[in-house]
Amino acid sequence: AAALSRVAVYLRSASAPGRGMKFRPVGQAIRLPGGPLHPIARGLLAVAATLLLLAALPAQRLDSWRIVGPGGGGSMFHPTIHPLDPDIALIACDMTGAYITHDGGRSWRMFNLGGTVRFFVFDPREPRTVYAGAEALFRSADGGQSWSMIFPQPKSVRGISMADDHAEVTFHVSDGPRGTVTALALDPREAGVLHAAVRQGQEYELWISPDAGATWRPDGSLPEGASHLWAGPDGALYAAGAGAVAVRRDGQWRIGSSPGPLEHVSGGFSASANLLLYATSRGRIFVSEDGGVRWRQSLLPGTGGDAGEISTSSQHPDTAYVAFRGLRTPLHASYGVARTIDRGLHWELVWQDTRALAANVQDAWLSARFGPGWPGTPYGIGVAPSDPQVVLTTDSGRAMLSRNGGRSWQAVYSQAAPNGWTTTGLDVTTCYGVHFDPFHVRRLFISYTDIGLFASEDGGRSWHSSTSQGVPGEWVNTTYWMEFDPLVEGRAWAAMSGVHDLPRDKMWRNRSPDSYTGGVVESDDGGRTWRVAGTGMGETAATHILLDPASPRDARVLYVAGFGRGVFQSTDGGRHWALRNNGITEAQPFAWRLARDSQGGLYLVVARRSDSVPGALYRSTDAAALWTRVPLPAGVTGPNGLAIDPRDPRRLLLAAWGRATPEGARDGGIYFSPDAGATWRNVLAEDQHIYDVTIDPRDPRLVYAAGFESSAWRSTDSGATWKRLGGFNFKWGHRVIPDPWDPGKVYITTFGGSVWHGPAAGDPQAPEDLLDRLLALRPH
Repeated sequence: AAALSRVAVYLRSASAPGRGMKFRPVGQAIRLPGGPLHPIARGLLAVAATLLLLAALPAQRLDSWRIVGPGGGGSMFHPTIHPLDPDIALIACDMTGAYITHDGGRSWRMFNLGGTVRFFVFDPREPRTVYAGAEALFRSADGGQSWSMIFPQPKSVRGISMADDHAEVTFHVSDGPRGTVTALALDPREAGVLHAAVRQGQEYELWISPDAGATWRPDGSLPEGASHLWAGPDGALYAAGAGAVAVRRDGQWRIGSSPGPLEHVSGGFSASANLLLYATSRGRIFVSEDGGVRWRQSLLPGTGGDAGEISTSSQHPDTAYVAFRGLRTPLHASYGVARTIDRGLHWELVWQDTRALAANVQDAWLSARFGPGWPGTPYGIGVAPSDPQVVLTTDSGRAMLSRNGGRSWQAVYSQAAPNGWTTTGLDVTTCYGVHFDPFHVRRLFISYTDIGLFASEDGGRSWHSSTSQGVPGEWVNTTYWMEFDPLVEGRAWAAMSGVHDLPRDKMWRNRSPDSYTGGVVESDDGGRTWRVAGTGMGETAATHILLDPASPRDARVLYVAGFGRGVFQSTDGGRHWALRNNGITEAQPFAWRLARDSQGGLYLVVARRSDSVPGALYRSTDAAALWTRVPLPAGVTGPNGLAIDPRDPRRLLLAAWGRATPEGARDGGIYFSPDAGATWRNVLAEDQHIYDVTIDPRDPRLVYAAGFESSAWRSTDSGATWKRLGGFNFKWGHRVIPDPWDPGKVYITTFGGSVWHGPAAGDPQAPEDLLDRLLALRPH
């Protein structure tokens, strides 16, 4: 160090095993005088050491769980790249998952903050500090490994409730700041000073924290609201409202001109400290070089077309990227991404899809399976603050990265594997079941929403689509369930539909079930090819299929739940179907789940239409010839799943979805009946939104459940008492499925986080993001 005359900071990028260590410069070399290490060099080396530590952190999970699947498959938003290291980035999705990478997208770690994240903000002064705005404002001081709530202040929160159909968190605050933080800016003049835009109802106000969120005080009103905030180096504060950008100087607000409704807006400060802004409004691009006082329109090459998401590099705002669609050039209409390097005076089309994927785009499985139009144009664009050549986009199913200004693009949501594709950790898919071929230990399937049925031939290490041959196009969207014949190798049936996310009420609130598409398909070759199973069912959203194992091998009896139709039965292996609704009183029964007891009795779970129009539970003792209503527990309106003790058919466990009240969800959880439903008692009330309950067929004392309140549960005493599975902290859990080949493992399907595979007893040493603290605020 004493002889050091030239300092350059290089950052080692985390790389895959066997690829060696790669270094790249993160700043220019600085020539220094001889003698002791110069203070500037010491500062640079300190920053470098912090970044090296941060880059070395693994993107893999910090617990014993593994997330399996092909990766991607759902909408992703808010790609945000670290201000000092372009290999570090964050992404959010609309299914409550958030994701972080430390190796340029080669791997991602999913974490959960109890709700959908709306924005991320890195602290450029503290490389390991990042903020996230979700149902509350959270701060991490260790590169996203752990999080603390800073707005509202934890000491003022007297509890949380999760009343609605998606169990969204509401914080009940006794005093101090409250509301939803819609935007956040860090003051560049003083470390730890935060400016927050807060919405309460229709009103917006500013709050300021001098100590990184430890304390807050009001800081005036916001005349136009704020979807974005920028704090300038000269002390000015800018706020992007619905139609204009306002600037506050010396305590006074000035509202700029309006190019129209600001649908998307992004900005960065030039060398002269002016805020350079890009915005799109009604499909047109506008640029302001004076913080929104004046705007000029900027035109893409070609004719027509609509501009959408737009983003600039906050440190190099001459460069920006915009998503477009429907742009006509001399040869064809296209959609994709354009780039400017001169403040919107000219745009270059750096990603142009037509009916085919652009030649400079290297996608993974999604475009090959569903075509480039399926994911659409990007919803999110993130440009690296320190290097405008690095840009990360997100859309309806993918995350794509360019490191050379858009000249080439690479998928970072999935990667090739020997027998298909495997996730990089960006899993944004809803799934219902994991299904195991009884004749092939390494063949399993996941039934998904939006991307249909996926298969693995190597025990879940890689995946490929299983709906490309023989499935009607209108049915590909969702597979709700799959059933194998335990006696005939290769024979299987699957329940499919063009309607996803059932039984969520958003799917039928404004649509009659009479319009639903779907049905049952069958396969004789282990799911490689399919054909529509028989006649007599018509189009229906088939949500479950059940096989009677006692039926003859060549005349299998099958039952199917048709959402809005009822129960269908086949007595010839699916060649012919008949509706069996005798005794079911609902006009359009939301037939959801079926169950069979050890003596051949059948149960049907009918999903509710609303809190005031409850679901139902039915039983048949004569192979669906007649159904008899089973009384629900008092107050329960949302039956969701049923498990029957194989040792005693009278012992029932019912999964229930709570009903919304002003005080929170009520009458949900798990209920036990010792007498076939004549009486019930609640055995799990901590989670009011239980999706399903499952009994381990190897040991009926082991019972599992999952729900929408960030929990999966395990009971070792047939459901009498329950313990939360450590490490599973995804917000919306669906179903726990014991691993048939490993009694120490379970699979958990989720509403938006693919499939989790991990310890059947949970991981007691797992860090819980912040869910342990959030759940402690829940009423008991």
